[in-house]
Amino acid sequence: MLPDFSKAPDGLLPAVAQDVRTQEVLMVAWVNREAFEHAIKTGRAAYWSRSRKSLWVKGDTSGHLQKLREIWVDCDGDSILYRVEQTGAACHDGYFSCFYRRLENGAWSVEREKVAEKPS
Repeated sequence: MLPDFSKAPDGLLPAVAQDVRTQEVLMVAWVNREAFEHAIKTGRAAYWSRSRKSLWVKGDTSGHLQKLREIWVDCDGDSILYRVEQTGAACHDGYFSCFYRRLENGAWSVEREKVAEKPS
């Protein structure tokens, strides 16, 4: 089953980016048909930026690329999994993964080290 972009009123489906080597979940973003087709055509993870209302190819401005290795879709065709080879930080805060904080005993702690400086 191909992704069904008609399932969401705004045409956006959630996409999880996972590092193909470590299996770590890197980030969650939104993908529309344009971003999905761009990703397939170029071999680079592409998303739809809701804040900028434009195509967002991971790494175009930061240099922290996501090279697509596999694309998966869930059973309902309404969620996408990009398995990527991550170069540098996936997170705009400078961490390899956006999931760097963990709740432990009622308190949040940072569980990873930064791999890049946060852009100003």
